[in-house]
Order: sequence, then structure tokens, then C-alpha cells
Amino acid sequence: MKIGELASRTGLAKSKIRFYEEKGLLNVVERTANGYRSYPPQAESILNLIVNGQQAGFSLDELRALLPQSNDNWQHDALMTALQQKVTDIEQLQQKLARNKAKLLSVIDTIAAKPDDMDCADNAKRVLSELSFSKNTP
Repeated sequence: MKIGELASRTGLAKSKIRFYEEKGLLNVVERTANGYRSYPPQAESILNLIVNGQQAGFSLDELRALLPQSNDNWQHDALMTALQQKVTDIEQLQQKLARNKAKLLSVIDTIAAKPDDMDCADNAKRVLSELSFSKNTP
């Protein structure tokens, strides 16, 4: 199939398909006698893997290392290791985000706890003082 049909089937721009080809992620392209790109049906699957991999947090370099040169050449162990590592990375990021969220909610609570008789400048000093103290505690 030509690049226009592949773009239509995948929803990707032609330039994006060419980009993936230039980056060595899409190696199944052939050139016809007149120089046009010709893609086999598996190109659609490979592009879907690339897009889904990026959405899962894989970099293009990681994907290049994982994608087989052909459908017959999957590196099962390497693929499983990379997928398990990505899950671990996501779990660590979720923990970090949860800690950051808790800190932000604490700051919001501290700001919202402004005594009625305190002006904003004094409240800011109070909040900053409490934040300075709390950053030294575990």
C-alpha cells in the first residue's frame, strides 16, 4: 500500500510515518521502480505498536530496541523485561505523584487555615514558616 492509504488506516500524518521510518522504527517499507514507498499490511500493526508504546511511556529509542526486524524475530525475553520494567517505572512515578499530591494538599490546607483576624501578608509568612519547618521533617 502507498503512504496515503497507510496514513488513512492508522490516522497518522504522512510526515509522522516518514519520521518513524527515518528513525529506524518502520523498516518494512520498500521502494517501487518509480521511487514511491510501498508498505506491506504489517506496517499498520507496527505503527500501532509504536503509537501504543509511546502512549505507555516508551521512548523511541526503547521502541527501536524492542521492535523486531520482522514478525518472525520477536525477542520474547527482552520484550517481557522491558514491559515489566516500564510497569515498575510507572508504579514509582505513581508513588512520587501521590507524595507530591499529598504535599500540595497540605499546603492548600495550611493556606486555607488562615485565622480570620490575620491579613494575607502575615498569613503568607505563617505558611512559609510552616513549610520551611515541614521540609526538614521526614
